Amino acid sequence: MEWSDEAIVLNAERYGEADCILDVMTPAHGRHRGYVKGGMGRRQRANIQPGNEVVISWRARVEDQLGNFTLEPKRARVADLLSSRERLAAFLSVAALLVVAMPEREPHERVYNGLIALLDLLADEEAGLMDYGAGLVRLELGVLGELGFGLDLSACASTGVTEDLVYVSPKTGRAVSRQAGAPYKKKLLALPGFLLGGTGAGVVMQDVTDGLALTGYFLERHMHLSRAEALAHARARFAELFQAESAENPF
Repeated sequence: MEWSDEAIVLNAERYGEADCILDVMTPAHGRHRGYVKGGMGRRQRANIQPGNEVVISWRARVEDQLGNFTLEPKRARVADLLSSRERLAAFLSVAALLVVAMPEREPHERVYNGLIALLDLLADEEAGLMDYGAGLVRLELGVLGELGFGLDLSACASTGVTEDLVYVSPKTGRAVSRQAGAPYKKKLLALPGFLLGGTGAGVVMQDVTDGLALTGYFLERHMHLSRAEALAHARARFAELFQAESAENPF
């Protein structure tokens, strides 16, 4: 068995003294794991840094084996992530989500494309904290959708109207209009406008905070976020840095 594909490195786990088990996200083969001989050695270590884009080849005698990876660098995206703590934390939160949530060896090209889009945003020097905070929320929402837990934000669950949608029902995952939700607003989740389409221009701190609370609620409900320690920690770290940075630089 053998294949080659593009990939984003999600995680590298040391195996023995110099080898590693690599976790990657690919467009055609989904999230995949493989053994990299000498992965922690001087020649390979730079290539397997989480966030890097590589061309990877997998080989195994039979399909259900872990198999061996060989890889060639394509783009050292980790350099973009190291430009700020917030950018790195945003990627590590997404990487942890994909490792925990995405089934292994099941193709999800839309999730891969969403990951590339977020990485491109994190590499954009003109993109601000609100931009990639909103991008992170969109990707989390996309993951929920790919796994069959998507939210229906197209119309009000109560009245069917498509305008002034500002809430989401925690029970149904459907949008609720301002008027219909007014009597129950304390029980509803806030729906930030950038999730309803458009470019997301004018996103403010509260929008991203509301978005993280929204996706966090459904990640906990469907994927038991609090039990996935690495994911919960990575996501909380980004939220902490986001709150601190946005408080210092609100504009």
